[in-house]
Amino acid sequence: MAGVPSEARRRTLADVARAVGLSVNTVSRALNGLSGVSEPTRARIRAEADRIGYLPNVHARSLVLGSRRTIGLVITNVSNPFYAELISEIEAHTSDAGYTLMLLLSDESESRELEAAETAVKSGVDGVIVVPVQGRHNPWASLAKAGIPVVVVNRELPDLKSDFVSTDNEAGAYAATCHVIDRGATSVVLIEEDLPISTIDNRVAGFRRALADHGMTIDDRSVVAVPTRRSARAALPWQADDSYRVAVDLLERGHRPDAFFVGNDYFALGLYRALAEHGLTVPDDVMVVGFGDYPFSAFLTPSLSTVRLPARQVASLAIRRLLARLDGDPPPEEPLSSYVPPELVARGSTRR
Repeated sequence: MAGVPSEARRRTLADVARAVGLSVNTVSRALNGLSGVSEPTRARIRAEADRIGYLPNVHARSLVLGSRRTIGLVITNVSNPFYAELISEIEAHTSDAGYTLMLLLSDESESRELEAAETAVKSGVDGVIVVPVQGRHNPWASLAKAGIPVVVVNRELPDLKSDFVSTDNEAGAYAATCHVIDRGATSVVLIEEDLPISTIDNRVAGFRRALADHGMTIDDRSVVAVPTRRSARAALPWQADDSYRVAVDLLERGHRPDAFFVGNDYFALGLYRALAEHGLTVPDDVMVVGFGDYPFSAFLTPSLSTVRLPARQVASLAIRRLLARLDGDPPPEEPLSSYVPPELVARGSTRR
């Protein structure tokens, strides 16, 4: 249809008006539920607004200038050390580019994620970087359809045509598992959170691939799930006592592998205690390798071998990708996907 805007910019009232052949004033009244517009006309305007991806912006300045120089950042948990680094790096790049950063939290809640998406739209953001909840609904598709650039970080949204930047979780898990096998482990157990997200699925895949490549048995006891206790505004993304209880149960049932790989370094805290209470020393009796390399990991006794995550590299790539879109770089036919490799850090917990 003539007058329908291109995919590269945000839709406005003027775009809807051109699409239906009416004045901006009529379209505005219809979409805001005001009088003076017949119901058939109102329905036609709403249908056309939905079709071209128009989303309302409550800030008149945004409608006039087309930009508020604001970038939205939506993450799942601000206490996660990875995301703390992510926020810091993105804020620095955002400020250097003359934008203001708006931080929104979803707390692993689909309803809060939807609220965050709505807040971003109503606040007139120019673009969004999001770590999605990966729930049943994807509120970010409507922003992309409306011409608001979206860059997804860490968790995959296959049905969303947008740029994606992530740590290579599968490669990190593969390296961690191969590390303890190369140090002599003939049996390895992965302790991992049971949250249904792609980052965890990728770590499990890397772990399983490492075992298979070394001809080791993979059975129901190879992966132990820690029940998710994340709740709205949780103080920490993970709890060490959760991994402690899981490890105690495993050891008391007589299952003692040569090595444990834990999906995050917080779980290593609980695992260390469980092993000590059962008379097992790290690394002489059992090796332990973590994932995250959080500030405390080097100060454990013994210091924890772990996978260092490239948070700042992921953040830098994501914000530069978004800024390029905002500067007019057109989206490619296929969105760009980048996986940044992590780094294995060998310390005392695997040193035999």
